[in-house]
Amino acid sequence: MKITQVICSAGRTGFYFDDQKAIKAGAKSDGSLYVGEPKTPGFTRIRQAGESISVQIVLENGHIGWGDCAAVQYSGAGGRDPLFLADTFIPVIEKDVAAHLVGQKADSFRRLAEDIDHMQVDGKRLHTAIRYGVSQAILDAVAKAQGLTMADVVAKEYGTTVRTEPIHVFTQSGDSRYDNADKMIMKGADVLPHGLFNSVEKTGEKGEGLLNYVIWLRERVLAHPPYEGYNPIIHIDVYGTIGQIFGCDNYVGMADYLKTLADAAQPFQLRIEGPMDSDGREEQMRDLRGLRLELDKRNIPVEIVADEWCNTLDDVKYFADNKAGHMIQIKTPDLGSIHNTCEAVLYCKQQGVGAYQGGTCNETDRSSQVCVQCAMATGPDQILAKPGMGVDEGYMIVVNEMNRLLALRAKGVGVAK
Repeated sequence: MKITQVICSAGRTGFYFDDQKAIKAGAKSDGSLYVGEPKTPGFTRIRQAGESISVQIVLENGHIGWGDCAAVQYSGAGGRDPLFLADTFIPVIEKDVAAHLVGQKADSFRRLAEDIDHMQVDGKRLHTAIRYGVSQAILDAVAKAQGLTMADVVAKEYGTTVRTEPIHVFTQSGDSRYDNADKMIMKGADVLPHGLFNSVEKTGEKGEGLLNYVIWLRERVLAHPPYEGYNPIIHIDVYGTIGQIFGCDNYVGMADYLKTLADAAQPFQLRIEGPMDSDGREEQMRDLRGLRLELDKRNIPVEIVADEWCNTLDDVKYFADNKAGHMIQIKTPDLGSIHNTCEAVLYCKQQGVGAYQGGTCNETDRSSQVCVQCAMATGPDQILAKPGMGVDEGYMIVVNEMNRLLALRAKGVGVAK
């Protein structure tokens, strides 16, 4: 089954592009906006509407596979590719990517995705967001050409087995960490609440802000369980602020504080994402590994999650090889082609490290659906409810896609023979 056309359309994402450089320089929020001038090239405002590109691959039998190109909230920051604007990059897909794909057989997701991932235009690799969205469309096109679910295509090509049970879904609150936690509890979220403790002001000069929140959250879950036996994992992203307070290489001091949090969270399991930001890949690996060893030596029941400085497939492998944390977040748009996400999850599992298939609030419904399909074939420990920060929509998209897949496969529909 050959590819006959590649058609693009501009779209929106479920969140915004934020100019991280301007925000770190002290830009003040005004409602949902930021006041001041942008500092990162490409931005016209400090916060602006997130943009996506839908890529539709048309097959010779008329079937269409599609995916969405999307970049992270802080697009253009921290060594990432430039700000992802639809008008800038649609011509690249319609001219260069289409010329590469049209006429090829939609017979192998992995082969075609790897081609796109390594493709160059004017001596440069394609933007990560293009690789991300085009590979999604390739996966869907191959699935439709073969009469399989996308999960079954991934499982067949990587030698895995599609799951028969749902994966834990992690919901993110944004700054509305109290109201949104209630939504998560009502919906029975498996992992909650993210919390967005991205400043010492929020975490507390001695960590008291985060401790008080954990105490509140524990009491809230115990007081309002959606069903008997509800036992969510408490997973909070602290954006390096614990390291700011106690010192990034002060493993004993950080472990003492994390024990206090773990005691406050009981009987619920506690995960802390990004406990420190050590300003470098090697330094971050060293400090995450050092803190993990201290926690494990003292049997402190807290899992730490790698995030900062762990962006590419090579980074994921480096952190996993060194056991830098109990779990690693795999930020799907930053890895480019979606086949890299599949390989990152499988590598973490092979190394005995927890795999969190994450991403960004600034994705789309379609990229989230394709991520679910890949996850059901590779089996990460948890996946992110996305896009958005409002809980309801992202949770609905991810859970419903999982349940649709499970229902189809239970009836033998789309299953590889």
